[in-house]
Amino acid sequence: MFTKQLEPRQITMATHNVRMTNAAQGDVVVFLIGMRVNRWWKPWQWLRTAMAMPRMLRELAAHPELGMLSTEAWFGRTTILVSYWKSMDHLLAYAKQRNAEHLPAWHAFNKHVGMGGDVGIWHETYRVPAGSFETVYLNMPAFGLGKATGVREARGAHVSAAGRLGRPDASPSEVV
Repeated sequence: MFTKQLEPRQITMATHNVRMTNAAQGDVVVFLIGMRVNRWWKPWQWLRTAMAMPRMLRELAAHPELGMLSTEAWFGRTTILVSYWKSMDHLLAYAKQRNAEHLPAWHAFNKHVGMGGDVGIWHETYRVPAGSFETVYLNMPAFGLGKATGVREARGAHVSAAGRLGRPDASPSEVV
């Protein structure tokens, strides 16, 4: 049984010193996107590309009805942004929405960088069916999927990865 559920909007950076798991219900849509600086001596190319993402993230944060739930990001020569979405329909609709930030950024990239190789961009999209994912967080603030969907304390059968996956062979005494 789960207790102490925290909704995404209630989550802070405070650490949870108990075993927590995500509160997702149903399928999960995970979108990974990033860029790679191939020619660091051409900042006019990679800075233009890098500056497009914050505009999109501000827009998505200001309009939760667009469907993005949360993000995590890492920076370096190759950057990665992991985002969690309400549905695949939300993600695909945003990608082609004419009055949103994405399409102008995509057109600008193709016009200014295109196939020139100065900057690489990439993305991967996953729809993960319910029952096919599990998470655990201990001594952590809400992170990743837990930040996107809320967290709840893992108890009983949910203390193990097998239990969180709903496997019949899960043991409530096996902590993993």
